[in-house]
Amino acid sequence: HDVADDPELVHNGGASGAVTSSNESGYDEADAESFPASDPPAYKTDDESGPASRRPAELPAASSDASARLEKRFSVTLEDGASFEVGHGAVAIAAITSCTNTSNPSVMIGAALLAKRAVEKGLTSKPWVKTTLAPGSKVVMDYYERAGLTPYLEKLGFNLVGYGCTTCIGNSGPLIPEVSEVVNEQDLAVVSVLSGNRNFEGRINPDIKMNYLASPPLVVAYALAGSMDIDLFNEPLGQDTSGQDVFLKDIWPSPAEVEEVVAASITSEMFTKDYADVFTGDERWQSLPTPEGDTFAWDPESTYVRKPPYFESMSRDPEPVTDIVDARVLAKLGDSVTTDHISPAGAIKKDSPAGRYLAEHKVEPREFNSYGSRRGNHEVMIRGTFANIRLRNQLAPGTEGGFTRNFAGDGEVTSIYEASEVYAARGIPLVILAGKEYGSGSSRDWAAKGTALLGVRAVLAESYERIHRSNLIGMGVLPLQYPEGQSAESLGLTGEETFEITGVTELNEGRTPATVKVKAADVEFDAVLRIDTPGEANYYRHGGIMQYVLRNLLSR
Repeated sequence: HDVADDPELVHNGGASGAVTSSNESGYDEADAESFPASDPPAYKTDDESGPASRRPAELPAASSDASARLEKRFSVTLEDGASFEVGHGAVAIAAITSCTNTSNPSVMIGAALLAKRAVEKGLTSKPWVKTTLAPGSKVVMDYYERAGLTPYLEKLGFNLVGYGCTTCIGNSGPLIPEVSEVVNEQDLAVVSVLSGNRNFEGRINPDIKMNYLASPPLVVAYALAGSMDIDLFNEPLGQDTSGQDVFLKDIWPSPAEVEEVVAASITSEMFTKDYADVFTGDERWQSLPTPEGDTFAWDPESTYVRKPPYFESMSRDPEPVTDIVDARVLAKLGDSVTTDHISPAGAIKKDSPAGRYLAEHKVEPREFNSYGSRRGNHEVMIRGTFANIRLRNQLAPGTEGGFTRNFAGDGEVTSIYEASEVYAARGIPLVILAGKEYGSGSSRDWAAKGTALLGVRAVLAESYERIHRSNLIGMGVLPLQYPEGQSAESLGLTGEETFEITGVTELNEGRTPATVKVKAADVEFDAVLRIDTPGEANYYRHGGIMQYVLRNLLSR
């Protein structure tokens, strides 16, 4: 059975371009128009006929230096005495996760059938791979049980870890400790393979530099291979009990096989049963104390839910909008900075500002949990803003993570949060400089909330992701855009300048200016004001959407 004939099951290829779908070229052309890519597809779309033309195009050979780098491997010994070697490209996480893919019975059954065949041939997941199964629905485990497929997934390490958001949102948990140690000591570029829908830098796990999205069957396949440096069409996943090579094509289920199991294993009654009491919750949910009263009783000791500062010192009527003067740059960033870079959702590191805050509040590191789980605590989230471990702030070259230079002091390198505190104490407004596609990715409101709470008054970028631009306005932050064809580099901006942004006060007169004047040292230009609708102008005049809504409620 040819793997390339299953576009439904084949979701994404690896570093070698090993697996691609076999849709007709018309689909590919339409897809290219809708989602233009910076790189050409890794398969041929010419007029050649036959399956060969649908196989991955041959990629240029790597340089000898790169090859040598990939061949470097380092020994790992586990607590139980097992030892092996890992290197660049090793798969450290293989996760069947995400509400999106796990709601498709075909790919879930496909993964389990592939696991069954692999186990029957004597294959096992590589010992350095952390394997997890987290469906979005309990029905998945019901039909796995009915089909008798659960034991095969468990044999490969794909045990149920929960339902809902796990690895996809950054809740992967730590890597195997001994693997993590070697990865960090040797600065290895290891990877995760997940059936999620986000693979932004630094999102999945702090130890992992590259994340690949794949269908559930391919997640299982890469757990067996243990490396992204494999051609799944031509290289074996391992050997069977007789020592014979086993290829992906040998264990890949056909569409007919998948459909047969789906038809025999899934019933409407499963959904009715599992969702009959979906809003009731289990015993733990029901046992939670429920406070009474008209207003919420904030717990000042809570490290999960704290009273946010959005309405502190808010007057009944909005204050006039003011220009921004004597502002300093908190971060100078490049292209494609995602909301995950701005407000990470994953693990909280011990030595980060957020980690130190939790430690000061007597929270043990094992209970730090994730930024995503502590979104009800603005103190954690402010400290986590621009704290993604892969963020590169051009103001602090040679660093990676949430660092900047404090221009209110001697220009020393410090954490972004600590610098923002110094600026706030001195009443200095802040700006962010960025490149193209600023705020791409998840529509994460904390990316705008955290930015505003750090004291940022404006962002100056070459272009924006639509939702993040709107969210910035909703938090009272001005989204400004360089003139067409211009950038920080072309204008000679280093980020060390003091900024003045004028013309904003036109909003007080009910007008939204098309541009505002930006002055930074000897550089002057007109920036496009990206307040695009009258509603957004109203939100900004009120200092943000929450203040706008509250004042409207009070006026009724």
